[in-house]
Amino acid sequence: MNRILTTILYLLPSLLFAQEAQIWVVPDGSDANTGTKEKPVASLQIALRKVRELRRIGDPSIEKGAHIYLKNGLYALSEPVFIRPEDSGTPTSPTIIEAAPDNLPKPPRFRQANYLNHPVLSGGVSITNWTKVKGSIAGLPKEAVGNVWVADAPIVGGRLAEFRQLWVNGEKAIRAKDTPYPLMNRILSWNKQEQTCWIPAPNFGDLSKAIGLEMLIHQWWAIANLRIKRIDVQGDSAKLWFHQPESRIQSEHPWPAPWLSKETGNSAFYLTNAIQFLNQPGEWFLDTRAEKIYYIPRPNENLPTAHVIAPSLETLVRMEGTADHPVSNVIFKGISFQHTGWLRPSQQGHVPHQAGMYMLDAYKLKIPGTPDKKSLENQAWVGRPAASVEVSFANHTGFQNCRFEHMAATGLDYYKGVHDNVIRGNLFNDIGGTGIQAGVFADEATEIHLPYNPTDDREVCSHLLISNNLITNVTNEDWGCVGIGAGYVRDMTIEHNEINEVGYSGISMGWGWTKTINAMRNNKVIANKIHHFARHMYDAAAIYTLSAQPGSVIAENYIDSVYKAPYAHLPAHWFYLYTDEGSSYFTIKDNWTPSEKYLQNANGPNNVWEHNGPQVADSLKRKAGLQPAYHYLLNDKVRPDPHWGINKENPVIVELVTTHGQSIDKQRLKEILIRTKVNPDALYQWENHYVIFDKVQDVFVLSERLKAAFPGVNVKTYYDLVYEFNRSRCDTGPVAGQWDHTILSANLVTDPKLQNEYLAYHATQFEKWPEVSKGFCNANFQQLLVFKNGRQLMLVISIPKGESLDKLNPKTTENNPRVDEWNARMKKYQEAISGQNRVKYGLAFNPLSSAFLGH
Repeated sequence: MNRILTTILYLLPSLLFAQEAQIWVVPDGSDANTGTKEKPVASLQIALRKVRELRRIGDPSIEKGAHIYLKNGLYALSEPVFIRPEDSGTPTSPTIIEAAPDNLPKPPRFRQANYLNHPVLSGGVSITNWTKVKGSIAGLPKEAVGNVWVADAPIVGGRLAEFRQLWVNGEKAIRAKDTPYPLMNRILSWNKQEQTCWIPAPNFGDLSKAIGLEMLIHQWWAIANLRIKRIDVQGDSAKLWFHQPESRIQSEHPWPAPWLSKETGNSAFYLTNAIQFLNQPGEWFLDTRAEKIYYIPRPNENLPTAHVIAPSLETLVRMEGTADHPVSNVIFKGISFQHTGWLRPSQQGHVPHQAGMYMLDAYKLKIPGTPDKKSLENQAWVGRPAASVEVSFANHTGFQNCRFEHMAATGLDYYKGVHDNVIRGNLFNDIGGTGIQAGVFADEATEIHLPYNPTDDREVCSHLLISNNLITNVTNEDWGCVGIGAGYVRDMTIEHNEINEVGYSGISMGWGWTKTINAMRNNKVIANKIHHFARHMYDAAAIYTLSAQPGSVIAENYIDSVYKAPYAHLPAHWFYLYTDEGSSYFTIKDNWTPSEKYLQNANGPNNVWEHNGPQVADSLKRKAGLQPAYHYLLNDKVRPDPHWGINKENPVIVELVTTHGQSIDKQRLKEILIRTKVNPDALYQWENHYVIFDKVQDVFVLSERLKAAFPGVNVKTYYDLVYEFNRSRCDTGPVAGQWDHTILSANLVTDPKLQNEYLAYHATQFEKWPEVSKGFCNANFQQLLVFKNGRQLMLVISIPKGESLDKLNPKTTENNPRVDEWNARMKKYQEAISGQNRVKYGLAFNPLSSAFLGH
């Protein structure tokens, strides 16, 4: 009898009779071990199996729950960890997977290897045995010779591991491309019928035999990754053909499409993935034929000792149940998830519709209209990108104090059938796509504009709390993804998160483009801090919504710092808050923004906007973002990109020019202004020039309406603000409450060198010619703005209402001879617009020959 008891005790974990079961995991453990602290296992999968077995047999050790403790180190996965309904805990006996309580920080010299300081579930493989290339390699640029290192490409499962990302000492390397960051080229044209594109000829030798050559193209609010099938150089241009299926989808879908514009430039692009582009430190190239990887180290990198990791898995953890048998009460704490890839763009291309959802099929309807929307002209069916952690049909689960880093696509995805889950206190950093994604957007079989409202409510993502997470440096591969993306969600709360360094919108909530009641309702976006967003894509906002969401609230958020994206198709088409098509039944209140630059586009009924803008109390501004208990996360916040400036809301100028003798129906013009929420008093006229100067909610919509209403009239938009003076430059004198504006116009001379000199003078005027702004201060000018479109300039002079510009202007030169000198210099850069010979004002900074436009 005693012998049998001794045998049983030996077989059970030493903590069997503790209040909760404990299974310990360490990287150098053994899966043959019992899982005690003294004899830990090596993998999370085996630890889960042991807990599963204890629950299956009803072991008393599991009564108070189960803890799976992971010690610091790298857990390289060969397949995703699958958490099934049988792994579920209960409210009184949860399964908690967390960092071991006695994990100790490693010495500082090891800090570069992030996995040494956390338990890391990694989908990557290490690349070692680097050697410096001796001699040259076919196609390698001359400037790279002597700087390139090479290693064998990893073999996984007996096959070459293809990948699109690489990390060196925790820093993302750059897949070899034809332009150094942040530069891009511009396409010349796009032929939808041929499915071809013309670009400037690449200056990189023969690319015709480059296997895997790709194009990334920027188009409105999304990019596309297109695999190049053929490149044909003809003189200074090159014609591109693309592989299917992306070639057809890219040329058939109407939105977003390649942009062609003389005003704002054609779509930006770069080419990537050819050894001919390998010429910058930090760039790499995978030669799939030779099974070699080439890399040019950064100055601080020593490749023989560096930790170089490429992804081999797309998903690390898959938590999935069914509607009848969901996973429940499984919680991750303090775990790091790293090194995931995404190969679909290499295999089928990637043409997203919005928020990273890629199109499986899309085209323009010959006869517009669907049962839900009579004017709809486009159809699309989308797929969902892979995520490092995917959760479906799961309740009462969560991720707390975890790290999601170094990922190619989505970080964490709560998809379908998920209820009462919590995502709190996590870091999302260096992620190629969306940080956190939730809810159904559209199943692959459902057209995206059809309202989603399933008969089985268990499918809907509901009661998800996303709180106190830092989301920084996400969307760094698919620029059209977002910080937090929610589709059809219900009773969701997004609160006290901080989001920065995002290529597109901060938070996107909703799908369907419909005011029809659907599965969404009672969603809350409260007290988030969102800044430094829209780095690459416009038609963006800190918080963006779609479709009817009764009972939903957007309140007490702090929004600031929209990047000046150099590739934007419409430079003014960015917003702090943006309720887009079908958005209905929202309350938007008490959100702090630098100005009221909001867009309400084709909204449905019953939206309430109250007390938003810079007048919101500083106390609300201070409370937004991470709460004090989570401020430690800010140590990992990525700094602002020094290559980009920050936008502020400025008025824009739209000019309508008729032929001489032709007039415009001014009443109809004012009706269009009122419809577009523009003050009709913002209209100025001189002869055949009609100028609108005001803050405009959506200048693209205004210009399109004007073109439709007045065919044959030249409509020009002045986005480019090349100079701004305001009263902040003055030591004395208050800002006047009301202003009158005078608008003048002239052309720059045709000589490009002189044009650049003119712009350079104004870029440095405040530093090198401070007397000029002093003259403006003396004259009590409230502001001066200079806009540019091509060669044409528009100057706006604002003075206190009721004052006379004739009276104030001479004060600019009183006891100020440098202003006279400035005026004399500026004369050589400007000329009258054709047909104009008179001078209205000879201001410092003012055109020599100008057209005066008055009400």
